[in-house]
Amino acid sequence: MLERLHRGAKVAIVRLRSLGDCVLTTPAIHLLKCARPDLEIGVVVEPRFAAVFEKNPDVASILRPQLTAVLAWRPQLVINFHGGTRSLLLTAATLAPFRAGFAHHRAAALYNIRIPRAQEILGEERVVHTAEHLASAMFYLGVPRTEIPRAILFADRRTAEQPYAVIHPVAAAAYKTWRPDGFLAVAEYFERTAGLQAVFIGSAEDDLAAFSRHRIVTGAPLAEVNSLISNASIFVGNDSGPAHIAAAFGIPVVVLYGRPEHQLIWAPWKATAARTLVSPDGITAIRTVDVISAIAEITAQSI
Repeated sequence: MLERLHRGAKVAIVRLRSLGDCVLTTPAIHLLKCARPDLEIGVVVEPRFAAVFEKNPDVASILRPQLTAVLAWRPQLVINFHGGTRSLLLTAATLAPFRAGFAHHRAAALYNIRIPRAQEILGEERVVHTAEHLASAMFYLGVPRTEIPRAILFADRRTAEQPYAVIHPVAAAAYKTWRPDGFLAVAEYFERTAGLQAVFIGSAEDDLAAFSRHRIVTGAPLAEVNSLISNASIFVGNDSGPAHIAAAFGIPVVVLYGRPEHQLIWAPWKATAARTLVSPDGITAIRTVDVISAIAEITAQSI
């Protein structure tokens, strides 16, 4: 496919959301740019997640998910990584001569390039990580098979006046959310034993009242969250987008999972140091002592 694109062609990648998906799309984008440095890559993404792609030299333009925006970009190739109804409409609206997407997407007939399962592309039957799944699409389109890099993010990085740990105690679903008392015990461990200030983060809609004894950052713009996490000594949290931000910046991470398969699909991708925990009885069954033990192990190695 790549050989059919003219020099300097525009490519639109539709990746509307969510945070973790956006972060884990950056390795695939980098592979494409390395294979064809002449291409101009635009990412169609919701404004609340645009900061994931800001300052990224692989990305020429960040496009709002609007018909006028994608039509004006006039790509020769559009790759739909999202697969929902709106992304399909936006893919069609680009009027691109080449439209690629995974064959399992609904209305995949819209694509004239249907990308098969990652297992088929990679030549092995196993559970693949999300970063591998997205990168496999680039391999199918003609990018030479090579090592998949760490996610690529940019932030204002500086040495903190007081070392701190970032804790993300919320998630999009109850089955992905660990107990508040567990996170409070982790915060106490950081402050009394590890000499780190505990900083709890969440969105503007999240209720973090249970953690009010500690520093709380809610509703901050994504660029500020990136900076906060990038300067932390360690990250602890549920399986959610901020964990992937921490892994991208090489911050030691401890992540708790609600389902065993998610520990493989959504593991911290190429983290400098990571520990993951899961229980067959659900996330609330993960013992506090095991989380603190994982933190102690990782801090002994990294801090």
